[in-house]
Amino acid sequence: MQLAANILVALIAVLHVYILILEMFMWNKPRGLKAFGLDQRLADETVSLAANQGLYNGFLAAGLVFGLVYPHAPANAHIQIFFLVCVMVAGIYGAATAKKQILFIQTVPALIALIAVLLA
Repeated sequence: MQLAANILVALIAVLHVYILILEMFMWNKPRGLKAFGLDQRLADETVSLAANQGLYNGFLAAGLVFGLVYPHAPANAHIQIFFLVCVMVAGIYGAATAKKQILFIQTVPALIALIAVLLA
C-alpha cells in the first residue's frame, strides 16, 4: 500500500509541476489559452498574476516531493498529508471561484492520494 500511496503523491506533484508550467510559461500561449478558456487580451493582461499562481503550484509540488524523499517515515507521511490537504483546499477554492472542473482535476485526485497515504 505504501508504494501505491507514494505513486499517487508523486502523480499529484507532477500534476502541479504541469500546472506551474501552464501558468508561468504558457498562460498567454495557445496551450494555456485553451487550458484556461481565456482570450488573448485577458491572458496578456493577467500574465504576471498567472505566473504568481504557477509559483504557488510549484511550492505545492515541492512540498509533496519533500514528503516523498524525507528520510524519516512517520514525518514524511505528515508532510504529505499537510501538502495534500493544501492541494485540496486550493482546488476547492479554485472550483468555487474560477472553474468547477478544478474540483475534479485537482481536489479529487488529491483526496484519493490522501486516503492512500492515510491507509499506508
